[in-house]
Amino acid sequence: MQNQQNQQNQEKTTAATDTPPAADPGFKLPGQEGAPAARTAPAATAAQPNGTLEVAPAGSAVAADTSTRDLAIGATAFLVLLVIFFFVRNAYVHHLVVRRVAPSSAGSAGWMMFIGLSFISAAAVLALVNASKFLTFAVTGPLVAVGLIALIATAFVGRR
Repeated sequence: MQNQQNQQNQEKTTAATDTPPAADPGFKLPGQEGAPAARTAPAATAAQPNGTLEVAPAGSAVAADTSTRDLAIGATAFLVLLVIFFFVRNAYVHHLVVRRVAPSSAGSAGWMMFIGLSFISAAAVLALVNASKFLTFAVTGPLVAVGLIALIATAFVGRR
């Protein structure tokens, strides 16, 4: 009787180890055999021979869509920078007036500096929000050019 039960238990364990699992769990670690690569890999990925995974293949520019959350964070950061630049402008104007520059010239130089810093920070914030969309010559180039011209004008107007 005891011998018969041992034999049945042994048959059950060998049957359980010999049969493959009935259902695929759907998740496989890289390197496991039998991984359904077509179902688990997204369409935009490409497997590399060294085992790395490239999200955006080289040579194809993917313009990601910018979410409203990213735009709201960027706009808030830009407004905070504008407030900071306004206080910097006031300090610069005061500094120029103390150095015996005419108040009208000092005010003009202060506004030029405010505009220059604002345009350059706008280019930086846009580049941080969505680099693939806004970090192009058509968008960033004019912003940086106007910003640099205004900062150079600040130095010349502030001398008088």
